Amino acid sequence: MNPVQKIYDITVEMKNLLDKDIPSNQREDSINKVHELLHARAKCMEQLESPFTEEEKEIGKELVTLNKDIQTMMNKLSTELKSEMKQVKRQKKTNQSYINPYRNVQVMDGMYMDKKK
Repeated sequence: MNPVQKIYDITVEMKNLLDKDIPSNQREDSINKVHELLHARAKCMEQLESPFTEEEKEIGKELVTLNKDIQTMMNKLSTELKSEMKQVKRQKKTNQSYINPYRNVQVMDGMYMDKKK
């Protein structure tokens, strides 16, 4: 199999993986799989040698559009992860305020302010 076709197959597999709705408990496995596919695709790209046939050029054009779709899906996944991390931080802060609600309260009782000059 020529390297261009192999890159195309890996890219299609990556797109299919990202197309699926990934539940949050399987997200880490999916991200690791995408990372492995990216690594395999990079190795195949190193083997590319230029004079390309017309068929390889057509596959290359399809690869460009697939790659744009993959980038969009990866950006979406990244945004979801960031928002989930913010939500977890917010929830952690809220839980802390329920555990110790008077932690940030400053008490000024018992202080006497002398106004003499």
